[in-house]
Order: sequence, then C-alpha cells, then structure tokens
Amino acid sequence: MRAITGLQLRAAYIAISLGVLAGIAGFVRTGALLISAGTGVIALSQWDKRRIERYLPLAIAIILFGLAIALPKGL
Repeated sequence: MRAITGLQLRAAYIAISLGVLAGIAGFVRTGALLISAGTGVIALSQWDKRRIERYLPLAIAIILFGLAIALPKGL
C-alpha cells in the first residue's frame, strides 16, 4: 500500500475542520462528507497499526459517509 504523505494528512485535517465548520453553519450533509473523507484518509495512514486502530476509524468513516448520503435534502 502506498504511504500517505504529510501533505495528504494536512489536507485530511483541513477537510475535517472545514466539515465541522460546515456542519455548524447548517450544511450538515457537506460537513459529514468532508469529515468522513478526512477520517478515511487518516485511518488509511494508520494501516501499520493494530487491527482496532486500523478498522474502527475506517468503519466509522464509511458509516458516516452512508449517513450523509441518506440525509434528506434541506429546504
């Protein structure tokens, strides 16, 4: 598996931060998608760790992505 660079990790943290801010601003679907993408990248960067540290954050990111897709459209 390809290693994840520091620039990609920085972009993941920025995506998570923007996702939280978007969620606070009322764009919950966009916020959840950004948070799940950032969390997925960070989970993939921890691939050489133990099983729980590897799969639990990735599972949470996938579930959050599915939840964001299932959210109804706003008014």
